[in-house]
Amino acid sequence: MAISKNIGAKRLVVGAHYGFRDWLAQRATAIIMGVYTIILLAVFLGGRNFSYEGWAGLFAHEWFKIATFVTFVSLAYHVWVGMRDVWMDYVKPVVLRLLLQVATIAWLIGCAGYAAQILWRI
Repeated sequence: MAISKNIGAKRLVVGAHYGFRDWLAQRATAIIMGVYTIILLAVFLGGRNFSYEGWAGLFAHEWFKIATFVTFVSLAYHVWVGMRDVWMDYVKPVVLRLLLQVATIAWLIGCAGYAAQILWRI
């Protein structure tokens, strides 16, 4: 009974080697979004004025606008890492994959610009 061992076989490495950096980015952006959610829940549960004026007053503070925008940028980057991985894993034609990645980036940049416009209009 002969057992064939492939000693010294070279490992085929594919992909862009995003591994640890993407893992860390996903965790960091998730923490930022989690902290913002806790702050928002604390403000919501501790608040008494649930009118438009109450929410506009909350967003009138510059620190809250910045925290909201940082959270939104974190969400956009979190989405980008996830969608890029989905496109890389499931879309095999390179041209279609590139088109989807560019469309995703354009959409996320547009959303970030729209969020900034809304936040600094208040």
